[in-house]
Amino acid sequence: MTGTFPNISISTERLVLRPFDEDDVPALAEMMNDEQVGAWTGVPQPFTGTDARRWIAEDAPAARATGRGLDLAVTEFLTQRLVGTVQLTRTNWRIRSAELSYVIAPWARGEGYASEAALATSQWLLRDQKFERIEIRTAADNTAAQQVAQKIGCISEGVLRNACIVRHRAEDGTWTDVRTDFIVWSLLPEDLEGTDEELADTGGFAAYSDWN
Repeated sequence: MTGTFPNISISTERLVLRPFDEDDVPALAEMMNDEQVGAWTGVPQPFTGTDARRWIAEDAPAARATGRGLDLAVTEFLTQRLVGTVQLTRTNWRIRSAELSYVIAPWARGEGYASEAALATSQWLLRDQKFERIEIRTAADNTAAQQVAQKIGCISEGVLRNACIVRHRAEDGTWTDVRTDFIVWSLLPEDLEGTDEELADTGGFAAYSDWN
């Protein structure tokens, strides 16, 4: 059984999550060229305007049309500036599960945008779309991404040993692949109960200095 995600926008108090468009190309390219994004994700380095344009015009629409996943631009509600991206991948429509990942631009880190965007996407997926499981995989040393998973109520399920490749950049600008572990997190519909209240009690979404 295969489905497709709707072409939607999700609004929060500070953010709008929407499909990417051509105007996002410069900001997307700049964000993806950040050293920490290069280290923790598999995006090509350097990430050019051509790469950004292909992602927006071809890759993201194809993922949604084939049911593989969904790519959303995360933008500030007031300024409409691109602050990051949220992706759903590895979608299984029979099990109704998907993997969630997130990236936040360097200038927007420390504002809790990753937690806010990830929680909004999770609520939409588990409640409105009736999915039964969200999975997040974080590199063993990516503590910021792990804090986001914890903040939105995810449960740590265990470690996939030696299953992840991260990258280190040398002084001459070259990148080296380094193998490490994945920490696997999950979020089920019942895990969302009380999440909004807990976030409010701890001062909202700005509790962590999250890079992605």
